[in-house]
Amino acid sequence: MIPGGGQPNMQQLLQQAQKMQQDLAKAQEELARTEVDGQAGGGLVKATVTGSGELRGLRIDPKAVDPEDTETLADLIVAAVQAANENAQNLQQQKLGPLAQGLGGSGIPGLPF
Repeated sequence: MIPGGGQPNMQQLLQQAQKMQQDLAKAQEELARTEVDGQAGGGLVKATVTGSGELRGLRIDPKAVDPEDTETLADLIVAAVQAANENAQNLQQQKLGPLAQGLGGSGIPGLPF
């Protein structure tokens, strides 16, 4: 509902939408540059992903490498990457959540919240 029953100022609405679009693009760029970590096995395996979920690094402690048991190492790697991605999703929520609420609270298509 418009206060006073008048028509919305279309120029003002367009400026607000443009600013929100710029803020969203800036936040997405920042997420792509920001790295977060996840780990498994008490730190034996560490994964680094960007805030947008791109895997950037994987560190494996030599103690985690057992040629007789590569399955456990694979499980640790998967767990570390999943933990890093969860941290990236939390970062996305922090950075983009307020912008999504500004768009009506319905979220942004393609994002996990």
